[in-house]
Amino acid sequence: MDTQITIPFWFFILLIFISALVVIQKFLFPGIRWFFRKKINLAINELNQRLNVSIRPFQLTKRQVLLDRLIHDAQVLEFVQSQSIEDEVPREVLMEKVHIYAREIIPSFNAYIYYRFGFWLSKKLAMMLYKVRVKTASKQHLNQVSQDATIVFVMNHRSNMDYILISFLVSEKMTLSYAVGEWARVWPLQGLIKSMGAYFVRRNSRNPLYRKVLERYIAMATKEGVCQAVFPEGGLTRDGKIRAPKLGFLDYMLRNYNHRKDRDVIFIPVGINYDRVLEDRTLLRTLDPQAEKRSRWYAIKTTLKFWLHNLHLARRHQWKRFGYASVSFADPVSTKDYCEKNKIDFSQLDSEQRFKQVAMLADVLMTDIEKTVPVVPVVLLASVFLQAKGRTMAKQKVLGNAKDLMKRIEKKGAQILFPNKDKLVNLEAAMEMLCFRHLVKVQDDSYQMEENATEVFEYYQNSIKYWLD
Repeated sequence: MDTQITIPFWFFILLIFISALVVIQKFLFPGIRWFFRKKINLAINELNQRLNVSIRPFQLTKRQVLLDRLIHDAQVLEFVQSQSIEDEVPREVLMEKVHIYAREIIPSFNAYIYYRFGFWLSKKLAMMLYKVRVKTASKQHLNQVSQDATIVFVMNHRSNMDYILISFLVSEKMTLSYAVGEWARVWPLQGLIKSMGAYFVRRNSRNPLYRKVLERYIAMATKEGVCQAVFPEGGLTRDGKIRAPKLGFLDYMLRNYNHRKDRDVIFIPVGINYDRVLEDRTLLRTLDPQAEKRSRWYAIKTTLKFWLHNLHLARRHQWKRFGYASVSFADPVSTKDYCEKNKIDFSQLDSEQRFKQVAMLADVLMTDIEKTVPVVPVVLLASVFLQAKGRTMAKQKVLGNAKDLMKRIEKKGAQILFPNKDKLVNLEAAMEMLCFRHLVKVQDDSYQMEENATEVFEYYQNSIKYWLD
C-alpha cells in the first residue's frame, strides 16, 4: 500500500498546471465573473437613471441568445426553405451561411466599454481635432421624445468622423447602434467596434440570403427599441452633395411596422458639416475614372504620413485644429403620426406600394437633412472664391463677400453655428487654413484660388447647395 511511484518531473509539472487550470476555471473564474457582473449591473442601473432613453434589454441580452433568435427566426427559416428548393441547394449548406452572416452582423454590446472607454475616446478625439458646435435649441428635441419610442438618427454622411461625433454628442442621452462598412473589419478594431454596439454591413452585397438575415436583425432591433444612427445615402458623399437615399435600411425598419400596435419609430434628421473633411481629396479622386487605383498599403502609408506630419507640427507648436465641426438636429418625425396623417399601414402594403411609400418618407427626411446641414466658415469662403472665378481679391473684399453671403442665406433659414461676435475672426482663421493647405495663394495682400483647388472648393460649396439654389 505504501509503495512509492516515481513519475518524471515534466509530468509532475504538467499535473500541477492542469490542476491549477481546473481550480481557476471552477472556483476562481465564477467569483471574478460574479464580481464584475455586479459592478457592470450597478453601472448600468446608474446610467439608466441619467439617460433620456434607457439601455434596452435587447442590448443587454447575451450575444448567443440573439444569435439563436436570429438564426431560428421564422422568416429566415422560411426563406432558407424556399431558396433551398429554388436553387437545389441542401438546407444545411444554407443554414451554415446563415450562421456566418448572423455572427458577422450581431454586435456584442458592452455598456461598460461604451461609456468608460468609447465615450471618453470619441469626446477627446472630436474635441482635439475640431471646435465642436451644436445648435443648442435643437438638442432639446432629444429631451422631448418618448422614452418608449425607437429613436433613429438619419444623417448626411461627409466623413468617417461622423460616427465619432454623433456618438459623443448623444451619449449623455442614449446609447447608439449603427451600421459600419467592411472597412472596419480588421483586428483589433473589429472587436472594439462590436462592443460599442455597431454591426457590420456588406454595403454592395446582392446575396438575397444575406440581405434577409440583415433585414431581420434590423427589424428585431427596431421593434425592441434600440436607438440607431443611419446614413440614408448608404456611403460617404464623393462630391460634397447629399446623395439620393438608398431605401434598404428604412424599408427593413418599416416592412412589418404596424403603427397601431408597435412602438413609435421617431426619425431625427441630423445635419453635419466640417471646415475640413479629412478624406476630401481621397473622395474626390474616386470620381475620376482615369485615376490609377491605389493599393490598401498606399492608403495606410498615406494615412500614417498625414498623422506623422501633424504630430511633427504639434511638436513644434505649429499645429492647429481643423476648424469647426458643426451639428444640428431637425424636428423629429414620428412614424406613428406620419402613418395616421397619410392613412398608411406599412405592414399591409405589397412590395411595390411599400417601396413607394418608404421613398416618400425618405424624401421628407432628406429634405429636412439638407435644410439642417450647418454652414461653416470654409464653405462660405469656398463659395466666394468660386464666384470670383480665379480673380485676385483683397483680403477685406473676400471677408466682406463671405459675410454678405452668410447674411443672405441666414435670412433664408440656414444654420450658422459659429459665434456671432467672432464671425470675422473665424473667417480669417478659415482663410489661414486654406492658405496652409495650398488651396489659396497670397501675394501682396491679394488672395487667389489655386488652379488645382476648384474641385475641392466645389466639394465644400456643395454641402450648402440647398441654400445657394
